[in-house]
Amino acid sequence: MIAGNFLDLLKQEHSPFVSAPNLLHTAPASTQTALTSATTILAFKYREGLLIAGDRRATAGNMVMFDRADKVIDIDRHSVMAIAGSPATAFEMARVLSHSFQYYRRSQLQDLSLEGKVRALSRLLKENVPAAVQGIGTVVPIFVAYDPENAQKHIYFYDMLGAEFEVVDFATTGSGSPGIRGVLHFYNRWNSEPISALSQDDAVVLAMRLLETAAEHDSATGGIKTAAQVFPTVKTITEEGVRSLSLANLKSLYHEKVENRHV
Repeated sequence: MIAGNFLDLLKQEHSPFVSAPNLLHTAPASTQTALTSATTILAFKYREGLLIAGDRRATAGNMVMFDRADKVIDIDRHSVMAIAGSPATAFEMARVLSHSFQYYRRSQLQDLSLEGKVRALSRLLKENVPAAVQGIGTVVPIFVAYDPENAQKHIYFYDMLGAEFEVVDFATTGSGSPGIRGVLHFYNRWNSEPISALSQDDAVVLAMRLLETAAEHDSATGGIKTAAQVFPTVKTITEEGVRSLSLANLKSLYHEKVENRHV
């Protein structure tokens, strides 16, 4: 009897998803390799549109591999994918999505529907299940899209098996997400105004404060390093499309409203 563990159930039923040898756990200890992973990402709705952000650290086991990773990736003019998990797999998914959306737009002379975009990412995650259950390619993304036809904002998060969930106000995932999810709920529930009422500048400040909070309690999440000019990747999506916040803008807001804890 197995309760509440889907992967163990797959193994018990001899699923083809897990029939291949586990490449990480069956290899001799001397040949095992810690795979690079990336965390933490978040997204929420603000007054004019959507904000999606991620820290810059990529780790392999307890080693910091890179402190300037971009985990927030433009897919098309009105959609962005942020990644937590294996960057190699996630970047390939992002490339496939971007090319497929572009091909559809050029061949059909119209953009793919939002439902089609959401399902396309779900399909890629389902196809990645054999690698994910072996621990060699797990990706847990957030997909954010602005629907210009209806002026609607959408945030979706996924599990590694491809199930998608649309959230009302915010989403966060990655190893640093449990703490800041609680902060987001607290802010949204008891602050003088909900997150969706924030201006763009206030939304960016909140994102940087949240990622710095995650970095304080999670070693896999990279903090803000002013001397090295390492700041989170922050993008907004509005009716005009995707916009990346410049380093100068992030530095100004950080020094004015984040670094000074009394503001």
